[in-house]
Amino acid sequence: MPVEEEVGTLLKHQRKTIAVAEACTAGMVGFLLTSIPGSSSYFYGGVLCYARAVKVNVLGVHSETLATYGSVHRVTALEMALRVRELCESEIGIATTGVAGPGGGTSERPVGLFYVAISTRDGYEECWEERYDYGSRNTNREATAHLSLKLLKNYLQSCTP
Repeated sequence: MPVEEEVGTLLKHQRKTIAVAEACTAGMVGFLLTSIPGSSSYFYGGVLCYARAVKVNVLGVHSETLATYGSVHRVTALEMALRVRELCESEIGIATTGVAGPGGGTSERPVGLFYVAISTRDGYEECWEERYDYGSRNTNREATAHLSLKLLKNYLQSCTP
């Protein structure tokens, strides 16, 4: 069973809702979550927030967070997950940010560096850092989208008695 189907089953069974804030994955996580029939019962929406202005003006990320940490950082990813959860009034928020490549990387934030964050209404939050060496922009993005669902699945399974 594909991970998006497993996640959908868990979300339905637990009656939980989700929203996504996607920078580097540009809608791939939302696409995977909504590829399952009946996903409208748990998927509330999302924000594609490539630009800083969208992160601040639409999503509600504090400009101080971006000035201090930048767009590709654990703190930023956590705030993105929290803000999309609040904005969409869902129980779970997932956020992705990273450097997909092939250019744009620095020594501090190299190509292949990604963060996936989760924020839940009950106070759980976590952020995972991943470093890929695939060399392909789309492969990096797809790997991050699938990682998001795997991490979400792990969280949901931890909620099941």
